[in-house]
Amino acid sequence: MDTKTAVQETYYDSIIKQGYNRRDFMKFATYIAAYMGLETTMVGQIAKSLETSYRLPVIWEHYQECTCCSESFIRSDHPIVADIILDKISLDYTLTLMAASGHQAEAAKHATMEKYKGEYILCVEGSVPLGDDGNYCCIAGRTAKEAFLEAAAGAKAIIAWGSCASNGCVQAAAPNPTEATPIHKIVKNKPIIRVPGCPPIGEVMAGIIVHVVAFGKLPELDRMGRPKAFYAKRVHDSCYRRPYYDAGLFAETFDDQNAKEGYCLYKVGCRGPMTYNSCGTIKWNNGVSYPIQSGHGCIGCSEDDFWDNGPFYERLTNIPGFAKEASADTVGAIAGAALVGGIAAHAIGATIAKRKEVKSRIDRGIENDKNIDF
Repeated sequence: MDTKTAVQETYYDSIIKQGYNRRDFMKFATYIAAYMGLETTMVGQIAKSLETSYRLPVIWEHYQECTCCSESFIRSDHPIVADIILDKISLDYTLTLMAASGHQAEAAKHATMEKYKGEYILCVEGSVPLGDDGNYCCIAGRTAKEAFLEAAAGAKAIIAWGSCASNGCVQAAAPNPTEATPIHKIVKNKPIIRVPGCPPIGEVMAGIIVHVVAFGKLPELDRMGRPKAFYAKRVHDSCYRRPYYDAGLFAETFDDQNAKEGYCLYKVGCRGPMTYNSCGTIKWNNGVSYPIQSGHGCIGCSEDDFWDNGPFYERLTNIPGFAKEASADTVGAIAGAALVGGIAAHAIGATIAKRKEVKSRIDRGIENDKNIDF
């Protein structure tokens, strides 16, 4: 074993040193597998990988952002996420969480970049401003663009945490004075995982890190570079208010009786029907709630250009899955008509089937069968 790996610990070593036992470790492996949507048979592979894998060195950069991604991560529902996956992940550089600062912090980052070239994971929180030669965001006397390109050059893979790094977020809203730019538009020759959300859910972030560790590769991504395990379904599809939407029952304002009854928030601007995220299944704050459950419509923060897709409190002009002219005013009528139509179709179908049966009996010479009835 070389000197570089000799001083490293596996994830399991770190977990035991933190005072957790084997049972806690297996619960964590099961917990992460469930969040990633994996079968229970994969729990063993995750556990084995964490037992035998040395902790990944991570450089976590902060650019134009509010630090909400880091805040979300450290408030994950499971304590091992904060204690091991973040704090003990060999997080060699993060301006928000590290004790060092100034020249000492920058020296730690460069030491990791040199020692683990081609092996470390680069996490980016925040967009990169390109306007005015990058002077809108400078760190240690250098622009964010310079720092990012340098760190990206030796990275094994890049994770774009949050909407700022994934799509520019509100900084990129028109007219985008700083020319805020998501990282996938700056670097093209590196594997990039986009994890949008303002912020993304802490368990989602932990699940992605564990996937890279356990399987040695990036998770399966959708066409926008987002992990399918967490971004395959619309918020609308897992929303507990969905039955009200289907029935055409909507809150007209945030303080009307319909809102108090928990009716669908589509008419007051909810973007759930066009937003892909796992808010309704994983939820926030230790699984307690998410924006819609708290009474506020989804603003679509995990989708590109969500800040320029119209006012947050005006409904969409059409409903995905219905014809263009369909709206909240007609969806209830459409649902009702479909129900009535279905009943009528069933009745007609039953009558036709019965007539065919009668004709068949007549053809077979049993037209006087008294048991036939219409």
